[in-house]
Amino acid sequence: MENRNYLHRLLFIIKKLRSSQYATFKETNEYIQREFELLDGAKNISIRTFQRDILSIRELFNIDIKCNSSNQYYIAEDENAGFNNRMLEAFDVFNLLNIGEQISPHVLFEKRCKQGTQHLFGLLHSIKNGLVVKFVHQSHYQNEPTNREAEPYALKEFKGQWYLLAKDYKGNFLKTFGLDRILELDITKKKFTVTANFNANAYFEHCYGIIAPDDSDFDPEEIILSFTNEQGKYIKSYPLHESQKLIIENEKEVRISLYLFVTHDLLMELLSFGEKVKVIQPQSLIDEMKKVYKAAQKQY
Repeated sequence: MENRNYLHRLLFIIKKLRSSQYATFKETNEYIQREFELLDGAKNISIRTFQRDILSIRELFNIDIKCNSSNQYYIAEDENAGFNNRMLEAFDVFNLLNIGEQISPHVLFEKRCKQGTQHLFGLLHSIKNGLVVKFVHQSHYQNEPTNREAEPYALKEFKGQWYLLAKDYKGNFLKTFGLDRILELDITKKKFTVTANFNANAYFEHCYGIIAPDDSDFDPEEIILSFTNEQGKYIKSYPLHESQKLIIENEKEVRISLYLFVTHDLLMELLSFGEKVKVIQPQSLIDEMKKVYKAAQKQY
């Protein structure tokens, strides 16, 4: 129990300083007590304990907390902001689940299928140590599962699902596998070496989703989309891709540009917006959208 409270306290300190940017010891201590009230009662700490916690946070999370001349604490340059934000989000959800019946029926969780997250740690170990993996994979498009042997390169999250990017020995090319479709996983002792110039971030840099073109001659394109003003506000708050740039914004439309490969994942996302989006360019994507809409219309 004490170890759990200790970890909670460290994360509460990080959360407070992320949200407030600057906070005194008193303000931080009051925040910690409020957060602990939802778990198992208030936890008042001393300034000495707080100082020790700051050292622990630096050691465990590589987050440096400093104090300015006004006795306000703040997080110095945070190189791992993205990673740590996700960690804190997961911690918040864990706390909700840990409360259990106390939150029902006030919190409604999405009823979702298995995500295959039980494979995450094993696959990450294989990637970091260059170990070939064997697994049984049940494709959505085949009735029977298949046995696969592959070199794991990276893990990628997309829309709440996890995927493995691996060099599949069946065909000897890069492929993504949904972790939820992996039925059995075996980490072998067989070593492999990733191509020296391979970079997973660069591989997916111009991709929306998990599909990257097989053809190396296939280039990303400038994609221009026009959204209704209402939908455009959402797109501005939650960009489709990091390459997104605002071109026009007025009462009629919000027009953006993206620099991406035109893939099936992108097509499906644009179709989900229905009449609230219009493709301005490229023509190939316009033609593909028309083709899908015409086929759909025949269903009715």
